[in-house]
Amino acid sequence: MTKIPSFLLKLLLVLIFAGWLSLWLLKPTQLWTKSWKIAEAKASTSFLTQAGLNFAVYTFPVIAIAIVGFMYLELKQKEPTSRKGRSSLSVLSNPLVVNRYIGILSGFEILVVSLFVIFLAWTFYARISSDFKKMIPIKSFTLPVWQYRIFRVATRCGLLAEACLALLLLPILRGMSIFRLLGIQFEASVRYHIWLGTAMILFATLHGGGTFLIWGMKHRIGDEMWRWQKVGRIYLAGEISLVTGLVIWITSLPQIRRKRFEIFYYTHHLYIVFILFFLLHAGDRHFYMVFPGIFLFCLDKILRIIQSRPETYILSARIFPSKAIELTLPKDPRLKYTPTSVIYVKIPRISNFQWHPFSITSSSKVDKDTISILIKAEGRWTSTLYNMLRSKPDAEADGMRFFHVATEGPYGPSSLDFLRYDSLLLVAGGIGVTPFFSILQEIAPARSNKNVSPVKVQLVYTIKDSQSICLLDPVLPHAFDAEQSYLKLKVFVTREHQSNRSLREVLVEVSKIQTIHLANKRSGHAVYGLENLRWMAVLLLLASIIFLAFLSIFNHIIIRPNKKSAEQKTASSIVDLLLICSFALALISSTLVATLWRWKRLSEEIPPFSEKERKPMKPTESNRGFDQHEIHFGARPNFKVC
Repeated sequence: MTKIPSFLLKLLLVLIFAGWLSLWLLKPTQLWTKSWKIAEAKASTSFLTQAGLNFAVYTFPVIAIAIVGFMYLELKQKEPTSRKGRSSLSVLSNPLVVNRYIGILSGFEILVVSLFVIFLAWTFYARISSDFKKMIPIKSFTLPVWQYRIFRVATRCGLLAEACLALLLLPILRGMSIFRLLGIQFEASVRYHIWLGTAMILFATLHGGGTFLIWGMKHRIGDEMWRWQKVGRIYLAGEISLVTGLVIWITSLPQIRRKRFEIFYYTHHLYIVFILFFLLHAGDRHFYMVFPGIFLFCLDKILRIIQSRPETYILSARIFPSKAIELTLPKDPRLKYTPTSVIYVKIPRISNFQWHPFSITSSSKVDKDTISILIKAEGRWTSTLYNMLRSKPDAEADGMRFFHVATEGPYGPSSLDFLRYDSLLLVAGGIGVTPFFSILQEIAPARSNKNVSPVKVQLVYTIKDSQSICLLDPVLPHAFDAEQSYLKLKVFVTREHQSNRSLREVLVEVSKIQTIHLANKRSGHAVYGLENLRWMAVLLLLASIIFLAFLSIFNHIIIRPNKKSAEQKTASSIVDLLLICSFALALISSTLVATLWRWKRLSEEIPPFSEKERKPMKPTESNRGFDQHEIHFGARPNFKVC
């Protein structure tokens, strides 16, 4: 029953995307300019107003893609898993470029990036060729031809920065991510945010630098840079936005982000200043082109804040010899997540602001009441957590062992594509093996129920020293059960040279794992997870309707559109302020609805998770099935023979 509606939703998605893409391609042309003026003249006399028309045409298509996409993913999740042959288009998903700086790029990603670059070139060419043909003199000061051309090139670079800004926030959406429609998860899509941000700053710097160059040649910098025009571009706002963007970009460079993460984290919140002054500089008509990402990002941020409350707590912790810890948290039994999902964790006792993502090692099909994550103590935050858990407080200080934890997520893929294959090859190094634990946990019940699942799985695991082998503890029951012989381990210890030692002997030496059951004299809440996608689609549609309604009402009451002329006579800052107020009211309304819905779930549906409901942790029994597994010292994997 779900095949027909999911197919129709997929077709609708393609049509909406094609329309939105056509809009961007036609916008630089004279045909669109003439048609748009006629449409604005008609809209100015209607309830929609010009502002409403801009929102409906430039902003809402992307929101519509998100709404329809969420409904499509909701239906797709309910479809049964089946083995399907690879289509001809699946070749595009194969990695084509592997580079230490840009990562792994598939053919599809290279195609999309190439098309975006072509689009930027087309936009610049269409605009600049039209400017050079017209050669309209600037009213404030006259320029020679070559200076005029430099000035127009700088101006059009601003449009290229605008195109990058339109997509900038889409890759970093989490709950409302539309990249899931392409099968791209948050961890992989962040690099697109980095690329778009760098390109945007480059074009914005050329835009501002070229403008300042011409002003300097005409000795007008002092007169122009401080201007706050009533109608049109507000130069001072653009300068503030550019400086803010440069600060954000500089502090996000790897040299600063990796060594001074707090500086990167806090300066990134200057995006509020950047977006606000971009609106004042570019005006509402240009802002509606970049508004979709901002609209989705703000709603996504609000839902994440609501989701992170109330806080849960740590049920137990397992401390590994390799300075790693496995945390177990209570979970709502109805919360389902897919393997390789990621959950964001904040521990207020360590920091009230820092959120850190960790791969989930458990499976919601196996562990219905708990959720587990594995953390390696390497940075300041993780090392602090490791040291706090290792400390042994007195019996009187049991309260100090109650760890409040705020969570966001889980965020993961929308489908279980790996179950469709007969064989899986999993390759990992160090703590990077954690996403594979949830995959192996998912395969076991699928095989027991005779569902579609891989017949053979091989895990190639590379580590520096033998002590890190203890990290494999979560999957040892699957690896060493003679009845579950589908899993084969190949372990490579690169920095040790030992001979005639079996995997059994090494595991016996390093398997001293300490389990701590943290004190729990009070009950806490479980991890609830995200709201379902259908609910988020409804909330997104509601926020759009509220915004459009307030925007139209404010424009009719305050601006009072002139029926005889579509030209704007109201101050630009007033028009921008109405847009901000409408958006704020839409966000407040959405926050109220989301909070009430969350409160309903907390009070009526999900009971508090108390200590008596805690699922005990059982020690691993690894005493059979060693013969098929291998361990190699002082070597690296050779994938030609694996």
